[in-house]
Amino acid sequence: MNEKLIVLSIFILVYLYLIFFKKYRAVSIWIGLVVLLFLSIIDFSNVFTWVNWNVIGIFAGTLIIAEFFSLSGVPAYLADGIVERSRSTGTAMLRVCAISGFLSVFIENVAVVLIIAPIALEMVKKLKSSPVPVMVGLAISSNLQGTATLIGDPPSMILAAAMKMDFIDFIWFHGKPGIFFAVEFSAVVSLIILYWFFREFKQPVTVHRESKVDSWVPTILLTAMVVGLAVAPLFDPEFVWLSGTVCMIFALLTLIWGLNKDVSETKNILLRYDLDTTLFLAGIFVLVHTIEGAGLITDFKDFLVSFLGESVVLNFTFIVVFSVIISAFIDNVPYITVMIPVARSLGDTLLGSEFLLVFALLIGACMGGNITPIGASANIVSAGILKKEGYPISFWDFIKIGLPFTIGATAAGALFIWFIWS
Repeated sequence: MNEKLIVLSIFILVYLYLIFFKKYRAVSIWIGLVVLLFLSIIDFSNVFTWVNWNVIGIFAGTLIIAEFFSLSGVPAYLADGIVERSRSTGTAMLRVCAISGFLSVFIENVAVVLIIAPIALEMVKKLKSSPVPVMVGLAISSNLQGTATLIGDPPSMILAAAMKMDFIDFIWFHGKPGIFFAVEFSAVVSLIILYWFFREFKQPVTVHRESKVDSWVPTILLTAMVVGLAVAPLFDPEFVWLSGTVCMIFALLTLIWGLNKDVSETKNILLRYDLDTTLFLAGIFVLVHTIEGAGLITDFKDFLVSFLGESVVLNFTFIVVFSVIISAFIDNVPYITVMIPVARSLGDTLLGSEFLLVFALLIGACMGGNITPIGASANIVSAGILKKEGYPISFWDFIKIGLPFTIGATAAGALFIWFIWS
């Protein structure tokens, strides 16, 4: 059997599993890779050399620090302060969504939802109103802002690895505003849309929680890690090893501090570490290298050129819209990993520059998950909390908020990218 056909078949089977099943993602990827090893399509050495260990280090280290930061009481303390200074419940809801977005720049989206949800729920319970709008707004705001920086979300880490981008490059890249500003522009537009949904909540805020900070140490370590990531390119301009090393060093320091403070809680954090996603990311790197080596990336790029022509506007629009639609229903990590080399090659062919279409891909893929309750993990968690509170949300009720939010945010981000990078 043709090698290209075998690789394509295995990729399709793995992807179909990822579409229809949410559990054991890493297992599905590695079963496919074992088959490729058995058929001698890839060598055993490839399993190690094709994994981007720098990205794995960033993800693993950040995840550990984020857990301690979440439990430190600082996020809830910040959220309480914002809520209590709000003039009305609608304004408080909007500010809760804004701070959830801000926190998602630094910590995982699901953790943000779990941190902020109790505050939002208590606020609406005292008003005897539905928590659905604010819980949906909380989840999708968290998803949106995770794209803004290198450490916010796995797709951003994958993009950084492919494009050799460091922490600062997300803010200012090749003398122009970077992804960070595109996402923040999207965030402003999305908050305006959320305000439309919250405008009817005019009651005064009655929440008076007294959250206490347990420790500022995780916040200090997280801040120091971000500073370390900012200066890492001075010593590792090719984004090969230092960023991941910085994250792992600060994760180790955090663990040492945690063991001295509370051994039991630190053990619990390690036991619930997201090993599945870590192995999933590693497997994706190997699988995509295999696809690229088989020539399938070039074939797909040539297909797009023949199908869409050489119109830059048409190709840009297609990548954004297609990415939004795909990511509304399936995991955006394998999708964006496969599509980055396609977008780069297509950009070089049409423009002589890869940046415009690659950034369009990131915007579309990361924002599409906000449309449906299954589009992102934070959405699933938010829907689960609502069900537990006695407010089960339907697919359509989520879309009524998620779709306008996504259209506005994606349009704003895509226009920003177009005018800056076209």
